[in-house]
Amino acid sequence: MIKKSINLWVAPEGSDIYDILSIIKDAGYDAVEPNLDEEGYLSLKSSEKEIENFRNQVEKTGLKIASVSSGLLWKYTLSSPDIQIRKKAESIIKKQVECARILGTDGILIIPGVVQADWSAQTEIVPYDICWQRTAESLENVIEFAEKNRVCLCLEPVWNKFLLSPLEMKNFVESFKSDYVGVYFDTGNVVLYGYPEMWIRILGKHIKKIHFKDFRTQIGNINGFCMLLEGDVNWKEVMRSLKEINFNGYATAEFWAYKNCPETVIYHASTSMDRILKL
Repeated sequence: MIKKSINLWVAPEGSDIYDILSIIKDAGYDAVEPNLDEEGYLSLKSSEKEIENFRNQVEKTGLKIASVSSGLLWKYTLSSPDIQIRKKAESIIKKQVECARILGTDGILIIPGVVQADWSAQTEIVPYDICWQRTAESLENVIEFAEKNRVCLCLEPVWNKFLLSPLEMKNFVESFKSDYVGVYFDTGNVVLYGYPEMWIRILGKHIKKIHFKDFRTQIGNINGFCMLLEGDVNWKEVMRSLKEINFNGYATAEFWAYKNCPETVIYHASTSMDRILKL
């Protein structure tokens, strides 16, 4: 049975994260996905005790931790021409793994290198093959740590102009020959150049986590992301393909707070997810 989760990006800026947890529980979710950042409730500076306290606060509401995300690998890319930045990225991944272990979850989201992205701090356009090489080398450096902590490194297909097909993603993941390297699949991210249901069937058992997002192809840029059921994702086929591969993990909605009545996005996503999961 697929369970409902939501990423904590939905917390409005300046809000108390623990107040948001109560709203998320009220909206009918089973779990949340926290985000590791340089500051905040879960940060690079967080001690084991602070991470444990966060877990306790989450579990007091009746929620679980689905996975641990982070946007830091856009800033410190695994494909940077600067080796010190790549080492920083590796340390961030290890911190994510540590957080996941303490929080009682088994997977983290990883942005797998960047050829080019407008929002990335990486100013140089990295040749595709070099991006592959650097990302693979850095992941090899952290796999043993992930295996020791029993936390899967889940690579997400994102708008990084890299790993642009399900066959390529599958080959890249399988090249590590480790059960602790998998895929964090995102339904909305691939719509611009593919079909989510095809990705799901090809990636199969490698999909460990999944983001539920939707996208309007007629808009065709970052403004095309929209509420679930409002875009062009074929949700009937997505659910059929997830059943075919026997996916039984968390589906995590990934949204940001609305400008007005910010918490309403939590309820909108929950209602849409309920409809989708019944397909």
